[in-house]
Amino acid sequence: MHNATRRSGEGVAGEMAAVGPPALAEAQGSGQEQGASGLGQRSGHQDSVYVKAAEIFHNIRTEKPAGNSRINYGNQPLHTFPDFRNGKSQHWAYELAFSTLKYQDILENILLDSCFYPTVPLPADLTSLVVVMLYDFQDRKFQARLISDNEEPIAEVQEVENHLSSFKTKLAAALARCRIKHDALSIDSILPEMVRKQEQRASTLPLYVWINSCKTSPEDIYIILKKEGFTKVNSVTEFVGKSFCVDQHCPDVIVFPSYLKSELLNIDLFTEYKLLFQDKSRSLAVHSVKALLNMDDDILLVNMGSWLTVAHMSVLTNQSSSKVFVCGIKSQGKEVELKNLYTNIGCENIELLRENFTALEPKDQRLQKVKVILLLPRCSGLGVSNPVEFILSEHEDSVLLKELSQGSIAEEKLHVLVQEQLDQLKHAMQFNKAQAIVYCTCSVYPEENEVVIKKALEFRAEGSKIQPYRLSPPVLPLCSVSEIQSSASKFFKMEPSDITNGCFLAVLTREKDPAETVSVKDILARAAAKGLLDGIELTKSPRREKKKKSKTSLPKTCGSSTGSQLKITEFLNRGPTLGSEAPAAKAGGPGPQKSGSTRNFSQVPKFSKPSTDPPAVQSSLSAPIRASERSRLEGKMVVLKPVEIVLPPVLLPFSSPQGKAPTPHCYYRWVRTSGHNLLTSSGSKKLEKAKEPGTAVRHPRPWL
Repeated sequence: MHNATRRSGEGVAGEMAAVGPPALAEAQGSGQEQGASGLGQRSGHQDSVYVKAAEIFHNIRTEKPAGNSRINYGNQPLHTFPDFRNGKSQHWAYELAFSTLKYQDILENILLDSCFYPTVPLPADLTSLVVVMLYDFQDRKFQARLISDNEEPIAEVQEVENHLSSFKTKLAAALARCRIKHDALSIDSILPEMVRKQEQRASTLPLYVWINSCKTSPEDIYIILKKEGFTKVNSVTEFVGKSFCVDQHCPDVIVFPSYLKSELLNIDLFTEYKLLFQDKSRSLAVHSVKALLNMDDDILLVNMGSWLTVAHMSVLTNQSSSKVFVCGIKSQGKEVELKNLYTNIGCENIELLRENFTALEPKDQRLQKVKVILLLPRCSGLGVSNPVEFILSEHEDSVLLKELSQGSIAEEKLHVLVQEQLDQLKHAMQFNKAQAIVYCTCSVYPEENEVVIKKALEFRAEGSKIQPYRLSPPVLPLCSVSEIQSSASKFFKMEPSDITNGCFLAVLTREKDPAETVSVKDILARAAAKGLLDGIELTKSPRREKKKKSKTSLPKTCGSSTGSQLKITEFLNRGPTLGSEAPAAKAGGPGPQKSGSTRNFSQVPKFSKPSTDPPAVQSSLSAPIRASERSRLEGKMVVLKPVEIVLPPVLLPFSSPQGKAPTPHCYYRWVRTSGHNLLTSSGSKKLEKAKEPGTAVRHPRPWL
């Protein structure tokens, strides 16, 4: 027997190959020529793909009671086969095993009805390989497989293929009898209705891709796609030809039609980690977390299987000082591989932890700045239309395919998952410093969604003094309030459809302690302490400072809290210093305008052109400005008072029209004052005596 392990990948390295965009993209583009089952009408696979598919199928197949089973699968498959380095081959192996699992009963009946068993003498350990290769044989319409010259054959695969070829006619007849018995036009029609709907949705499900803002921007992506011949449309319903659109909930997620899988893989945007495939539910989860964060808050992500979700969370918080903690990295080799992956993507704020989530102590010093916990628990995943791609991208256990192949989950298995989800939620609630928990699943069962959230909210640790959690509506960048399930439930929920997988999203936030209610004054004071009010002078007005000194000071029995309150009050009561003319302008607003050239200088004027006024007038205007600048530099507030100056009447060489008296001209100038009653009559024709000498200036000649 040839050694099949020589053509396989190498453990973690092969595992990582499916994570990165190039290999993941290869996996997405594996079904170019689609057949009835979704695998495609091909000329067959390499021998190594059949061996790997047989191994996967053997581990997830439905085991029947010993008395009812007429086919013996043996104790173990052909041999253990490591994951492929080639992502496309790995995807084909999983797809082939999953399809075989869906048709297991039909394939077994065909083998018995055609007398393949017990006529053909094959060891029981090869039964899984026989069933897998039979499915591929009938999917190729019982046509011979083309073998590449550069492929090294595997003896067991060649032996099974020869036996199936010799029984080709009997196998085809048995398949026809099976279709007649079930009155089915094709083998697909025999599947349960839910499984058929899942296959139909998977064939049309769009591709969701998030933009790596560490390497590029949405605008640059649109330009590159336009150069590649893509057209931007408004929604998925407008997909025609080479088109794409922006997701309706996440601004950094773009959507492509499913038929463009192969073409997208030839674009450098994917090989350079600028675009990454990811299920939309994960993007919804990370954006919900982002909406809850302050600049320096850390995040704890639970469920390490979602490697690209970790990267997306890191990219969204790249501009802040936040850290993304990820727990459950047991292997040092996997840790090295992940660090290399995140370095290629451009992530710099990810911290990998060895402990499982439930083993982490809430008082762990590394996690004291964690304010939000993102919980992506293991779930049934029955809201997913493309199970194989979900399993590979999220690194879930392949055993999940067993449940997905039947469109339902056993009650015992569901109970185990629900208990695990509840335990993780309860443990997350014990982190005293955390202020929010984001919970996300791809399940359609209420037991894993609404019910487990309700049970968790009823939990409170005995003797705990921390505030309990409450349900809050998720906040998404482009999501409207009407899209939340209802005002009472506050869940975000998407049912499986032709355009998206199913998703359930819940946000739990800790209730505010009434004793620690933050007032507006506290917020302003904290903003000043953090330097958010830089640029605003905080010098107090001498007038207000003098008044404060006249008041009786508070006793110092309040301790440090009183001192803090005094500082807050002092900050909020400080008078404005930017534009010290404002009080005068407010108090001395413009009165009724009179005919003539009367002007009310509510603010110090700015001259952009040389003035044509006489020197005396220029002097009277420039002197107050210099005084104002001087006082501002000295940190004092000077209130300016408008004073009316009446100019001599204009005497023209000709008589005034209609015998009317000429209109008098006047103007204002600013003088120092300490009072607050600054209102003056703008219509007065008399010259008001200034308090300072030289206030009024008569023009030596008529005002022309």
